[in-house]
Amino acid sequence: MKATGVVRRIDDLGRIVVPKEIRKTLRIREGDPLEIFTDKEGEIILKKYSPIGELSEFASQYAETLAKTTGHIACISDKDTIIAVAGASKKEYLEKSVSTELEKLMEDRVSFAARNSEEKHVPVLLTDNDNEKYTSQVIWPIVAEGDTIGTVMLLSTQPNSKMNEVEVKVVQSAAGFLGKQMEE
Repeated sequence: MKATGVVRRIDDLGRIVVPKEIRKTLRIREGDPLEIFTDKEGEIILKKYSPIGELSEFASQYAETLAKTTGHIACISDKDTIIAVAGASKKEYLEKSVSTELEKLMEDRVSFAARNSEEKHVPVLLTDNDNEKYTSQVIWPIVAEGDTIGTVMLLSTQPNSKMNEVEVKVVQSAAGFLGKQMEE
């Protein structure tokens, strides 16, 4: 555990304020749920709660099926990180932070398709510096109980790769299915 040097008092309602600098660094926004853990040394640990993270094993299997069926890279993200990947190096994608452009798509609840290399692409990872990395991509938000909780993505880095209406429908169906799973 890393010390921050910040000390805060608990108010009369039992609340503490997480400093703005820490919220910014950890990408915690107003309204984000935090999970509370304790350990045997008496420490309290706050962790960003990812509802879809509970389905990470299921999401991994789903991504594997999508990748095998379509022949493209399949990624499933929560609002902050990639939680499942298939068809590409897990080290390159898994548990990496999503780009601010992808966060904006989620925030706006917008789907996105760049079906060939001539169209503009969205950086997926925070570390994606060049938009030329992907030759085609389809991104669909996962919505559960009215809130966007992540995305399903099909990505290709292969030259001359094109995605058609079938890939769009597959991604849309996967996102709808995962959203329904979270509501049950």
